[in-house]
Amino acid sequence: MAQDIGIDLGTANVLIYVAGKGIVLNEPSVVAIDTRTNKVLSVGSEAYRMVGRTPSNIKAIRPLKNGVISDFDITEEMLSYFINKLNVKGFLSKPQIMICAPTNVTNIERKAIIQAAEKSGGGKVFLEEEPKIAAIGAGMDIFKPNGNMVIDMGGGTSDIAVLSLGDIVASKSIRVAGDRMNSEITNYIKQKHNLVIGNHTAENIKMSIGSAKIDTENNESMSVRGRNAVTGMPMEVTVDSNSIAEALNDTVQAIISGAKEVLEMVPPEIAADVVDRGIMLTGGGALLKNIDEVISDALTVPVFISENPLDNVAKGAGTLLERISADGKKKSFFSRK
Repeated sequence: MAQDIGIDLGTANVLIYVAGKGIVLNEPSVVAIDTRTNKVLSVGSEAYRMVGRTPSNIKAIRPLKNGVISDFDITEEMLSYFINKLNVKGFLSKPQIMICAPTNVTNIERKAIIQAAEKSGGGKVFLEEEPKIAAIGAGMDIFKPNGNMVIDMGGGTSDIAVLSLGDIVASKSIRVAGDRMNSEITNYIKQKHNLVIGNHTAENIKMSIGSAKIDTENNESMSVRGRNAVTGMPMEVTVDSNSIAEALNDTVQAIISGAKEVLEMVPPEIAADVVDRGIMLTGGGALLKNIDEVISDALTVPVFISENPLDNVAKGAGTLLERISADGKKKSFFSRK
């Protein structure tokens, strides 16, 4: 008997939830190929370690960009590898798959996601909007007549939504999230210190000392190594959390602006519910230090970080798929293929 699975097909990571087991896979959305033969050499964590460190004939590809598929064939290869690795297929059956997408995906992008999941070994494929799935995974009861607001900050997109009665009342998806933060850190360090760093280093800086606001009392620092932009020689500098907060300010403000736009769209009763119940932050961006405090101050609404924010979308996808299987039918903004 095939085991149903929920997939968080993220720009940065792929997480897979297996019914009855929970999250069983969390690997980077990276595929390494030999450009001379177009042969896939490695997928996931092994391929991620190659980023920025490959010879000319080996290319490490991230097949998703801004939350949607930019390379269909590589995405299919990647999903097939992960699904086969989990051994969830039955003897004569294929697993049902629940997969997510940003709120502003086009019909073409939606079909591409469904086709990739089907070709990688899925049976019935369900597609849902990412903030709805994230809210369910964060433990929010979105099926009652109450307004619930979630901000899901992933790698490629930040999806903001207000939900009630199991569906989205208002939403916005902006292409400002973890990847943009890494780019802002890279650019800032190059401008400030003439130091060229790679994406791995920028990610490590963000996770180690990254902050959403300047805090003079708790200003952490770390050493960063890279290449001098002028001489081309190896170089080391020290950066602090306040300078990283300065670098990330535009990205944080863009997310706040998106949240304000969504709040302006909802009816007054639902806005009142959001004030009472607060806003839930999910996704990797929720781990940025002080991000909840900065958003709360800007919106004058309580803000909470979900438990295990990196897992919420995959967990929510699995939970919703189990609900669909139990109900025997699906009520959704997206129609099933």
